[in-house]
Amino acid sequence: MKKELKDQVIESISTLLSEYPNFYITDIAGLNAEQTTKLRRLCFEQNVKLTVVKNTLFSIALKRLGNEEINQLLPTLEGNTAIMYTETPNAPAKLIKKLMKEGFEKPVIKGAYVQECAFVGTDKLDELAAIKSKEELIGDIIAMLQSPAQRVLSALENASEGLAEDEPVIKGAVKPEAEEAPAAEDAPAAEEAPAAE
Repeated sequence: MKKELKDQVIESISTLLSEYPNFYITDIAGLNAEQTTKLRRLCFEQNVKLTVVKNTLFSIALKRLGNEEINQLLPTLEGNTAIMYTETPNAPAKLIKKLMKEGFEKPVIKGAYVQECAFVGTDKLDELAAIKSKEELIGDIIAMLQSPAQRVLSALENASEGLAEDEPVIKGAVKPEAEEAPAAEDAPAAEEAPAAE
């Protein structure tokens, strides 16, 4: 490969690394045409960009980043290598797990750079699949914040349903009862008229 072409490929890799915050280093060697087509279709549906790279050129692009965490992935660049670039951290891992359930032996994860952390080895698949995206974390936080408010509203609704329309809604409040007239024996005795003489 001519130097000019190598420089273009390295520049293209560098552009993708700057566009996508996460990437997976995988091995897809041995997939037949039908399996490769299915993999590419699933990648497209999940907004995952799949490219096959030369290890030396990808290694040069990674080294240029000067990122110590990413440099931990350099030893994984052996044999056949395909890169899965993604904005959603767990998308490639979930995609690979789905394919494995369908009997696919590849792709195999060699390493990944996800949420500014390096993951090395095929045994990291479950851990990577469990990572939540920014949107999922925001959804969890919103649900947690809404939960106490929903419980308070529910309690107020339940309390108000058990009361008559004219009774106060505040739980624990007691409706004042009408004052009863004092009992006859408690009432002051009427003054007796003086006896006639």
